[in-house]
Amino acid sequence: MRRGALVLAIASLAASAAAAFARPPVVVELFTAQGCDSCDAAEARINSLADTHGVIALTFSVDYWDYLGWKDTFAKPEFADRQRAYDKRLGVAEVFTPQVVVDGRSQTAAAQPEAINALVRAAKRVRMDPPLMLWRGERVAIGGGRRPRGGAGVWVIRYDPHPAPVAVSGGDNRGHTVTERNVVVQLRRIGAWRGHPMRLSLPPAPRPGLKTLVLVQGDDGGKILAVLEGKP
Repeated sequence: MRRGALVLAIASLAASAAAAFARPPVVVELFTAQGCDSCDAAEARINSLADTHGVIALTFSVDYWDYLGWKDTFAKPEFADRQRAYDKRLGVAEVFTPQVVVDGRSQTAAAQPEAINALVRAAKRVRMDPPLMLWRGERVAIGGGRRPRGGAGVWVIRYDPHPAPVAVSGGDNRGHTVTERNVVVQLRRIGAWRGHPMRLSLPPAPRPGLKTLVLVQGDDGGKILAVLEGKP
């Protein structure tokens, strides 16, 4: 290999490594429900955050308002379980909607956009030392690092990046069309991360057209430690 080509290859490798160790994007999770009559403003804010650089905005539909007369078409019990774990960790007495959790570190009632903005700005200032994560074919490779007290898990999230309008025909939002974006379709814990390098296979996607996100996260509603996105 010529010297110029060697220098270029080394520079390319260094750039890839620097990108891999860059501060992960801020993960903003909205817990909402199609039957929640006060969730429209929060859903609109998440829709706009979905296009913000350095932010991944996700919509988790919960099922505990279904008794009001409308069964949420996107809700899964595991989404409400995730919210309950956050609330227990963050000292929130009971689950509610709309609620936003940022990086697993902080939460707010999501009706006021400025409250969400403040948490996102604060999260961007937090110093992080994430383990390296890379795609290796159909598997994800996770490097070593400091394992948090209480343990950590590896999670796969698949979500639909397209706007999803739903005409609600029952309950408090009867006659309204609710439009959600980045609706989570699959949430799966695929392994435990103990601070040592590892590789894990991903479960099949429920359907085509979804985006994939892999998180290393403290167990039981802990902080998000690393984020990998982009795998189809």
